[in-house]
Amino acid sequence: MAIEAQIVQYRKEFVGAFEQRVSSLKAMATKETVMNGNQATFLVSGSGTDTAVTRGTNGQIPYGNPTNSQVTATLVEKHAPYELTGFNIFASQGDQKRIMQMNSMAVINRDIDLTILAELANATQDYPSTAQTASLQMVLGAKAILGNADIPIEEADNMFGIISPAFEAYLEQTTEFSNGDYVDVKPFGQASRRFFRWAGINWAVSSRITGLGTSSELCYLFHRNALGYAVNVGEEKIAVGYDEKQDTSWTRATLFHNAKILQNTGIVKWTHDGSAFVAT
Repeated sequence: MAIEAQIVQYRKEFVGAFEQRVSSLKAMATKETVMNGNQATFLVSGSGTDTAVTRGTNGQIPYGNPTNSQVTATLVEKHAPYELTGFNIFASQGDQKRIMQMNSMAVINRDIDLTILAELANATQDYPSTAQTASLQMVLGAKAILGNADIPIEEADNMFGIISPAFEAYLEQTTEFSNGDYVDVKPFGQASRRFFRWAGINWAVSSRITGLGTSSELCYLFHRNALGYAVNVGEEKIAVGYDEKQDTSWTRATLFHNAKILQNTGIVKWTHDGSAFVAT
């Protein structure tokens, strides 16, 4: 039956598209806020492989020097700009100014995670040597590699894992992950948190990882002191404006930042096979 003079109603409030809008990874790095300039230099210091000494034949104690290594992160200028004409805003559904502002922040926050992941990809310690699906052995083997390098893996607040949704799905099927006899903090089914803790590691599940949904997803286990993140004062900044001459409204989020590996020995890279968990 035909409808006479039908009306189509458009909802005024917009529905947010599915996307990552906040950074999940920046809290994992050793952070340096840059007051001014385009570089931040991190100092990594230690005793190296030194051992205790005895007095020499001359009766003197031989002294050495601490090992000092400077690692520099050069800031990169990043922007997320949007612009619409006055007529476009007037004629469009929803609050387009608010939509532009939200999207500017979302793009910048995603760039933070992409920047951190791009730097972690430069790590050279891989375990195992070929792509596999996630297992308890993969996790514990990576922890052992870090422990062999004197990484303080017992510092639970400083140990982090970045994994794919498929990696998490395999872990959730292990008894050691989901059974209360093995864990004090039960991570299974608690997807509402940005991080979850298991096996002495703080885990973040990211859809930004390289190779997502393939047989070569790049995932990581690392100590906070292995990765530096430099960012300008105030971090991400959002500007909103109106050009009266051209009758255009605009938003722009801006960030000056970069990530840098400080200690390669503190990072283990997993090549994970997540290809089984994709839509068909």
